[in-house]
Amino acid sequence: MVVRALTEEDVPLFRTFEDPGLVGRVITGVDYRTVAEDGDYRPDWTWVALREGRVVARAAWWGGKDDTEPVNLNWFDVRDDDLEAGVELLRRAPYDVEYELILPAGWREDPRTRAAAEARIEAVTRAGMKLLVERLRYRWTPENGLPERPGRLEFRAEPDDAVILDVLRQVHSATLDAHARHAIEVSGLDTAAQEELDFFHWCPSPREWWQLAYTPEGELVGLHVPAHNPGGPCVGFIGVVPEQRGHGYAYDLLVETTHFLVEHGAEFVAGATDDGNFPMAANFTKAGYPVTEKRINFV
Repeated sequence: MVVRALTEEDVPLFRTFEDPGLVGRVITGVDYRTVAEDGDYRPDWTWVALREGRVVARAAWWGGKDDTEPVNLNWFDVRDDDLEAGVELLRRAPYDVEYELILPAGWREDPRTRAAAEARIEAVTRAGMKLLVERLRYRWTPENGLPERPGRLEFRAEPDDAVILDVLRQVHSATLDAHARHAIEVSGLDTAAQEELDFFHWCPSPREWWQLAYTPEGELVGLHVPAHNPGGPCVGFIGVVPEQRGHGYAYDLLVETTHFLVEHGAEFVAGATDDGNFPMAANFTKAGYPVTEKRINFV
């Protein structure tokens, strides 16, 4: 078996893998196209495993247009009768980033879809990755109705990164978010907060969109970040400081984010939360956000 990265000349080789397209980034409507083809992927970040010249596993790591290293692995396909090819590909590729498996919302209910997902899960697990979290993916559109602003909070732009970083430390000090908890476990609270701040800056949306929320009496409630990622308008961050929890303020922040993005031209708003974060999942449902996908993250 040969395992190697692609070159610009042999990009069509990636497309020779026969896959029914039941799971993975293909279900979002994205085709594999390189940056030279006005797409998202780079040949040197795209690897294939070949037996006798035939592609038996493939993987494409993704990054933003200005990134010098991949951000994640979001395209991985392997034959269910040759899992070892996928395992070997992942072991040999020189990238240590998260794998995001993209799935239909009801992926466990269809036998073929479940089998396709479980083949990938087994391969990445055998390659040494571990399950981090399963997440719910949402997409609000105008036909869902714009939720009414509760009107309980005041929102102010905050230009000082040091203030934002301090709020992130407070929010992350007691969080249900699996990514934040993992970052804290690996690197500590300060680094986890800084990584969140770095993500805000990485998003191509304006810095002045970030807002802190306060009660009418001037008490800090939390932070919301309406944003655009490379896929479009999204809920970049919702966080309530620990001493203000129990009042349902996360819903207020989500509604404000939605209104803010719509007022700035958004025709849809994407969002996500962990499958086990029941309070935030309830807030998305209350605000009119239907679940459109599931995503499983491995580290």
